[in-house]
Amino acid sequence: MKFDLDFAREVIRNEAAGVMSLLDRIDAPFLEAARVIFENRGSVIVTGMGKAGIVGRKISATLASTGTPSHFLHPAEAIHGDLGRVQADDIVLALSHSGETEELLRLINPIKQREIRLISMTGDRSSNLARHSDIVLEIGMKDEACPIGVAPSVSTTCMLAMGDALALMLMKARQFGPEDYARFHPGGALGAKLITVGQSMMFQRGEELPVSPETDTVQQMLDKTAKMKRRGAVMIVDAGGRLVGIITDADLRRAFTQRGPTVLTQMTGELMSKGCKRVTEDTLASEAMAIFHKYRIDELPVVDEQEQPVGLIDVQDIVALKIGG
Repeated sequence: MKFDLDFAREVIRNEAAGVMSLLDRIDAPFLEAARVIFENRGSVIVTGMGKAGIVGRKISATLASTGTPSHFLHPAEAIHGDLGRVQADDIVLALSHSGETEELLRLINPIKQREIRLISMTGDRSSNLARHSDIVLEIGMKDEACPIGVAPSVSTTCMLAMGDALALMLMKARQFGPEDYARFHPGGALGAKLITVGQSMMFQRGEELPVSPETDTVQQMLDKTAKMKRRGAVMIVDAGGRLVGIITDADLRRAFTQRGPTVLTQMTGELMSKGCKRVTEDTLASEAMAIFHKYRIDELPVVDEQEQPVGLIDVQDIVALKIGG
């Protein structure tokens, strides 16, 4: 048995050339498809048969995970009742290289009867599927890379690339950022890495925080924070409300051990740990975990652009997210 490595390289060259040929097809219809999907209130229903259907599933998954509601509809199941999944404000995106896939053509009439918009991704603008579509994303008729020229390869690679271009352009237009992505991927390792301090801290903006002025006595600090959420630290601020230090439960225990009850009359500014570590709401939770580990601390103040406290995060908040350091 002999394996032809030169042929394998030729497959890659052919598929790469097919994808590069799409650059000239990112044009007015592509922009119109993006606009229609962006402004639509419903979902993008992606459908396709065979290998095109497998690619369609991936495109639908990419749309859904990047801010565009979408799900895949098998065309054979659609004509046996699953068309009920398609709502009036949805958009159908149908994939077929030839544009003559029988199962897809059978969907045209029921889609049109319900005045649902149809976008096709096809190689032939003159095909039946294209002629009855509201918008046509034409990839061009491709010569497949397989030895006998029939197994979908170049065509499906091109569909995938154009689908990614559409989905990710929509993602960018929606200003869909890391926090949004993390919300859609809470169970994945990548999503966990993208969770921010603002999403994971117990204290949130607007809540009463364990904060005390540096001019308060320790007794006044304890009185002010006694009924707040139980946390192991109090953030100390200056007259302008800016964070200048932190007092932890461990700090208090050490002070009581060394000086006894007299510590209650001491100013918080004298007892605090100055120049304490801090993070912002946009800091990744994984970065916060690294700080906890490096400095062997349990609490981190969360500050805004003016260095004013807006939250407090505990190492257990991060541990609960199962984020490694």
